[in-house]
Amino acid sequence: MSKLSVIVAAGAGYVLGSRAGRERYEQIKSQAQSVWSDPRVQQRKSQAADVARDKASEAASAAKAKATETAAAAKEKAGSAAGSEPSNNEGPAARQPAPPQGI
Repeated sequence: MSKLSVIVAAGAGYVLGSRAGRERYEQIKSQAQSVWSDPRVQQRKSQAADVARDKASEAASAAKAKATETAAAAKEKAGSAAGSEPSNNEGPAARQPAPPQGI
């Protein structure tokens, strides 16, 4: 077989294969659209969205409660720490970084 014959055969195969591939793609696309527009699928989609919305609301409420609880605990701890006397190297001066050297 000559190179020209091989190139022509490959080109014909490509064209026929791509045409068949496009037809199959259009068929799959059409079937997917018909399934998506089915009322049962739309009903399930709506139910899933409702469940997700409810769970998100519950999670937000739980996060808010936990944040409030944590803030109250931090406030209480800060208040009790402010009333105690610093000992040894505790206190504001010990927590401050050293001044830069060589300036």
